Amino acid sequence: MKAVQLSKYEQTPELTEVPDPRITGPLDVIVRIGGAGVCRTDLHIIEGQWAPKTGVNLPYTLGHENAGWVAEVGSAVTNVAVGDTVILHPLVTCGLCRACRDGDDVHCENSAFPGIDTDGGYAELLRTTARSVVRLDPSLRPADVAALADAGLTAYHAVAKAARRLRPGRRAVVIGAGGLGHIGIQVLKALTPAEIIVVDRSPDALKLAGELGADHTVVADGSQVEAVLDLTGGQGAEAVVDFVGEGGAIEDGVAMLRRAGDYYVIGYGGALNVPTIDIISTEINFIGNLVGSYNDLAELMVLAADGKVALHTETYPLDAFAQALADLDGGRVRGRAILIPPEA
Repeated sequence: MKAVQLSKYEQTPELTEVPDPRITGPLDVIVRIGGAGVCRTDLHIIEGQWAPKTGVNLPYTLGHENAGWVAEVGSAVTNVAVGDTVILHPLVTCGLCRACRDGDDVHCENSAFPGIDTDGGYAELLRTTARSVVRLDPSLRPADVAALADAGLTAYHAVAKAARRLRPGRRAVVIGAGGLGHIGIQVLKALTPAEIIVVDRSPDALKLAGELGADHTVVADGSQVEAVLDLTGGQGAEAVVDFVGEGGAIEDGVAMLRRAGDYYVIGYGGALNVPTIDIISTEINFIGNLVGSYNDLAELMVLAADGKVALHTETYPLDAFAQALADLDGGRVRGRAILIPPEA
C-alpha cells in the first residue's frame, strides 16, 4: 500500500510503498482510511520535537487523526463488522490498567499512539483494535470528521471540563479560532450557556467564529487584553481556553482571567511563567489537556451527527501531503487539512 513515512527528522516525509498491515491479534481491526487529518503536531514531529518523548524508530507512517471503513477484523471483534464506517480514537489501549478501567484511557499505562509512536493513517490502511473504533452515524463521511479524532477530541475534552463550571452569566475566552479553536467554539455553544469571547489575529478566523456562535470577537492587534477586560466589566473571564499556547498567548490569557478563574492549556510551544504569588493571591487554576477518552469521542460524534459540531476542512489527495503540510505551516489552511487516499 501507499504510505507517507518520515525517514529523517527535519526533512520532508516521503510517499512510499509499504506492506499492508495484517491481523495479528483477536481484537485487531484493519481500517481502510477515508480521511487523515493533517495536524500541527505532525509538523512538530517532523522537526524532531517529539523524538525524545516517543523514541519511535524511523521510518514510520505519520497521521493520528483517522476515519474510514472497517476492512478486516480479528476473531474476537464483535462491536464492528467489515464495511462499517468508523472514526478511530487516537490511542490503542489495553483495557486492563487502572486508567482504562476508570474510563480515562488517554492515560493508559500500556498504550500505543498510531502516527506518534507507531504507524499512523497517512496511508491506505491502518491497524488498530476494537477498543479504538467508534461506529459513525450513516450521515457522517470519514473525510468530513477525521480530524475530530484528535483536534475535535482535544477541544471537546477541554471544553467538557470547562462546562462543569460555566453557568449562566459566566464568560469564556477562546484564544485561537483555527483548526482546534473553531471546534471548541461549537462545543462551548453546545454544552454551555456561557458568553463566548474569541480572540485571534485573523479577521477571517474571527468571521468564522462569529458564524459559529461567538458572542464577541476580538482582533489580537496588541489591544486584545484591554478589549476583553472591557467586555467583562474589568474583571476578566471565568475561563480561558487557550488553543495557541505560544507567541504571547499565555501572558495575554492570564491577564484576561478573572480571580478564581480556570486556564485550560491546549495549544503548546511556549512556556508558562507566572509568579507563584499571582497564582495564590488570585486562586487561579491551570489545567492541562491532552486528548480525550473513547467516551469523549463517542459523545462528540453524537454532536456531529446532530449537526451541532461541523469541521471546516480543505482536502488534499494523499500524494499532495507535502503541499498540505506546507499550507498548514504557512497558515493557509482554513479549518483542517485532510488527506484522502486513492479510491477512498
